[in-house]
Amino acid sequence: MPRLTDPDPASLPAEVREFLTSLPPDPMVRMLAHSAGTVKPFVQLAKAQFTAMELPARSRELVILTVAEYTGSTFVAAQHIPMSQSAGVDERTRQLIHARQIDSHELSPSDRALLRLTAEVVQRPHISDDVFGRACTFLTARELVEVLQVIGYYWSFGRISTVLDVQVTKVYGDEPLLDTPTDDSPD
Repeated sequence: MPRLTDPDPASLPAEVREFLTSLPPDPMVRMLAHSAGTVKPFVQLAKAQFTAMELPARSRELVILTVAEYTGSTFVAAQHIPMSQSAGVDERTRQLIHARQIDSHELSPSDRALLRLTAEVVQRPHISDDVFGRACTFLTARELVEVLQVIGYYWSFGRISTVLDVQVTKVYGDEPLLDTPTDDSPD
């Protein structure tokens, strides 16, 4: 049972109501609408993470699954398990992330570096030079910043879902995953 009821649509500004009607009905979006001034940019940032980043979809999904695991967000995990499969993350890798075995030699060195970086960032404000250096071996400067943005976004998303007990009612696994910007990308 969510800790907050959905906001009354009549209490929302017309622009926000219109924006919300353009989206599929979703309990998280309704919960985000409590902050009428930020719901649209928050959703647009999510879209940008799927359409405007150089970070490969597989890497993005590895980061998201790791954030979901380390924040305890079953909502984020449920949403992104099918997306990660579509992005090329195999079942064994998902199992290792769920078991927090992110240093397993079953993972490639690049995956271990990415997962370790993500777990460290979620858990503490500073990371070691060693963890940072290993990540920089596999990520460009842009990709590194994008990883940090994905971590921050999904940490926030995860905390909204856990603190407010947002229930998963629909899993979005059938939408195509985009690695490159499209014509309808946000500016």
